[in-house]
Parts: sequence; structure tokens; C-alpha cells
Amino acid sequence: MNRRDVLKLLALAAVLVLAVLLVNRIDTAQTRAESDIVRDAVKTAALTCYAVEGAYPDTVEYLREHYQLAYDEDRYLITYEAFASNLIPDIYVTERGATGR
Repeated sequence: MNRRDVLKLLALAAVLVLAVLLVNRIDTAQTRAESDIVRDAVKTAALTCYAVEGAYPDTVEYLREHYQLAYDEDRYLITYEAFASNLIPDIYVTERGATGR
């Protein structure tokens, strides 16, 4: 193998590494965007509940039962921290099985 062939192989390896990194970055951004959509749906349902009932609900289950909140429970874990009926709850969405995303 001559020097030119080695350089071609190194260039090809660099392109492949960059492609893998780019795909990983796109996947991470997509996952984050999907989690944001779920979070926005929970927040919208909570705000609707507050507008209709005058109080934020205590649980996500209440929103599912009374305000048709739907999401993939097998894929997402929602942490819903309600402090008071007149303060918007803290809402966190995590993809189940996610490792450091």
C-alpha cells in the first residue's frame, strides 16, 4: 500500500466518523424535540384545567382523565410537581431508558 492509498483510507475513515457523529446529534435533537412536545401538552392541559376550574390539578392522571391528555407512557416518564393550586406545576419529561440525554 502506498502513501496515497493510506491517505484515501484515512479520509474515508474521517468521513465515516463525521457521519456517525452527525446522525447521533440529529437523533439527540429529535428526541429532545419530542420530549418538549410532550411537556408542552402537559402544560397546556394544566393551563386549561386552571382556566376552567380555577386551580391546577395535583396529578397528571387528573389531566389524563378530565382533559384528554395523551402520551406514550411506555416511552416517557413525566415528573409533575404541584406546589399549590394557584402556581403552575414544575413539569419534567424524560424518555424512559434514556442515558444522559
